[in-house]
Amino acid sequence: MLVVQKFGGTSMGSIDRIKHVASRVIEEKSKGNDVVVVVSAMSGETDRLIQLVKEITSEPSERDMDFVVATGEQVSAGLLSITLNSLGYDAVSLTGWQAGIKTDKAFTKARILEIDTDRIRNYLKNGKIVVITGFQGITEEGDITTLGRGGSDTSAVAIAAALKADRCDIYTDVDGVYTADPRIVENARKIDVISYEEMLELASLGAKVLQIRSVEFAMKYKVPLRVRSTFTTDEGTLIKEEDAEMEKVVVRGIAHNKNEARITVERVPDKPGIAAKLFEALAEANIPVDMIVQNVSVDGYTDISFTVDKNDISKAQKITEKVAEEIGARGVITDDKIAKVSIVGLGMRNHAGVAGKVFDTLAKYGINILMISTSEIKISCIIEEKFTELAVRVLHEAFNLDK
Repeated sequence: MLVVQKFGGTSMGSIDRIKHVASRVIEEKSKGNDVVVVVSAMSGETDRLIQLVKEITSEPSERDMDFVVATGEQVSAGLLSITLNSLGYDAVSLTGWQAGIKTDKAFTKARILEIDTDRIRNYLKNGKIVVITGFQGITEEGDITTLGRGGSDTSAVAIAAALKADRCDIYTDVDGVYTADPRIVENARKIDVISYEEMLELASLGAKVLQIRSVEFAMKYKVPLRVRSTFTTDEGTLIKEEDAEMEKVVVRGIAHNKNEARITVERVPDKPGIAAKLFEALAEANIPVDMIVQNVSVDGYTDISFTVDKNDISKAQKITEKVAEEIGARGVITDDKIAKVSIVGLGMRNHAGVAGKVFDTLAKYGINILMISTSEIKISCIIEEKFTELAVRVLHEAFNLDK
């Protein structure tokens, strides 16, 4: 059996913890399995490296930024490989590019294009444990790239898919996926099994357990994914293809995201192609847009509001202001004191009244909804940031998720 194990920054946070990770790796190897390990930088290390760069400039070249922050994972991979070898287990450490991970040129949030697994397979054939740096790859031109925050999850699942691994275990500091953030909701429950689709929504809506692209890879290549704790023997949460049993649960979990900002373009001429001009300019700058709301046209003018990641706000504002001037809009307003609260569940497809219950619950507690977005299996509301924790708690209770 071929198993890919991924260990996050907290798991790799100190030499003692790296020794503990080594014992988890050896446990898997001792079962007679081939093992590939993907590691994150030691906790706090990526932030430290980013801070060093920011002490020099607030707008570094993204290529150089990747060059700097990619080093964190190399330290982790090297230390784990050294630990395993010192314990008598044959291990080898590889960077993302040595492991054949090719990406596009979108520095700081690159996408994996392909993985040449020959080198990994050769090491496995010779009985070695292969330790690979997560979060990084290389462009066709030989430039180092990183995959964005949480990118080690994506590295692990992509490697598991490329190797056709039997299992991919994501080890972290929590023992699975919960119905809500346990730090906010005391009686949040661990979910034993969840569908790829539900996990995809939760990850994209702010649940910090897995990076969204890792779930996309798992779903596309049908990689059975398990989220479990490095520090307990709990089986964690299994993420797999949906079955009929899963649809019986109306709401599976609640996610929240405070890392959102809203941009409103006022008095936009209501003509074909105007919105396209704005969102094409943002896309060219590689700024993902989340929710979009356009008001009803009055006298040939309308307002357009949309949300972006808080980290992209200054870049997005500059672009939006430039386009607003070109199209003759009145002005641009930004608001970074917002949050998104969402409920997710396969059962929402065939249960009526879920949206009404969400809106009624929030209204009861005086929480105003600024924007709404829905899909077959999710309802998201943009609210004022100060109400985030309250909204999560009251919705968790309203849908009996603690039961």
